[in-house]
Order: sequence, then C-alpha cells, then structure tokens
Amino acid sequence: MNCYKSNQNTIMFLKRIGSDPHENGAKTAACQGCPDIWQLEDGDFAVIGIDITAVATPKLPLTAGCGPDERIVRLPRNLLVNAKRDIPDRL
Repeated sequence: MNCYKSNQNTIMFLKRIGSDPHENGAKTAACQGCPDIWQLEDGDFAVIGIDITAVATPKLPLTAGCGPDERIVRLPRNLLVNAKRDIPDRL
C-alpha cells in the first residue's frame, strides 16, 4: 500500500536544496554524479543517493516499510546538514 502517489510524468526540478556537490571544483568519484537534494515544482523533494534498499529493508524498524516502488537511499550527513538552511520550516 502506498501512502502517496505522484504523477511521474510531470516531474520538474525547481531548485537545488543545499550546496552544489561540485562547488569549488570538487570532483565526483568515478565521474558518475553526486548525492543531491532537489525541490520539485510541486513542492516535493527528490533525493539522489546510493541505493541501499536491498541491505536496509530487512533491518527496517517495525514501524517503517519500503514498498515495491520505493527505494532507500543513503545520503552523506554533511549533505543533509548543509541543506537544512534551504528546507522550509512550514508546509
């Protein structure tokens, strides 16, 4: 059961939340991209991170779940802490 369904066909990236991971000439390991957080046009957020679903799902607390159309991603702590200033305090 999904708690939320979004229209996958209308995703528009509005703005980055936090610092650009390539700021100050930072290089990406293996040239594949970097973890990132983006605000979408509809106000939701998109997260780019390392997919840890397979190893994390069996270890989820009883009150958490990961549906077949969901993924658990790992974000470096500094990414989320640095993004805090850009995350709204209210809905």
